[in-house]
Amino acid sequence: MQIDILTLFPEIALAPLGESIIKRAREAGIATVRAHNLRDWAKDKHRRTDDYLCGGGQGMLLMPGPLFDAIEALKGPETKVILMTPQGRVFKQAMARELSREAHLLIVCGHYEGVDQRVIDELIDLELSIGDYVLTNGAIAAAVVTDAIVRLLPGALGDARSPEDESFSDPNLLEAPAYTKPADFRGLKVPEVLMTGHHARIAEWKQRMALERTRANRPDLLG
Repeated sequence: MQIDILTLFPEIALAPLGESIIKRAREAGIATVRAHNLRDWAKDKHRRTDDYLCGGGQGMLLMPGPLFDAIEALKGPETKVILMTPQGRVFKQAMARELSREAHLLIVCGHYEGVDQRVIDELIDLELSIGDYVLTNGAIAAAVVTDAIVRLLPGALGDARSPEDESFSDPNLLEAPAYTKPADFRGLKVPEVLMTGHHARIAEWKQRMALERTRANRPDLLG
């Protein structure tokens, strides 16, 4: 898979993607991730990419010219163009799985008050948000989306089962609590059932605990 990130802050977008699992996936050729500076497509000597809003209003807006030129230069026949914006669909695990099947993603990062609507109307295939809050720029959100997608690619995780046994694998249930050795740490003990080796009982316990955690932390998932 190839992922290109178009942003005013390439270093911010790439910084979280240069360590651990994502770093190894990139080094193994499982995913190619590149970040491009939108200012490289600016026309004037000051490399401006933003201007005041038509009709008035606070803040600045990314202009259509540099974005059209950049997206058209980076886009190929199999590219899905994504815009990171608070106005987009909320990014969830099911969406990460869907996008992990794409050949090429071009992630466009909003900034200031966002992007000129004509860019969205003509060039954007999908508007995404990582949550109901506002960040200083979309590069952080692009890194989150990229991480979530790349870790799902075949070979990215050491254990192929890992993506199946975690929170949001079931969209209505969080992951059950997990423990490791020692079985007794400062008087805090691992639940006895996990030490029995009885797989059916352990599975039943995990299901019950996952339901309890979901009720406590994310009751909205239970409908």
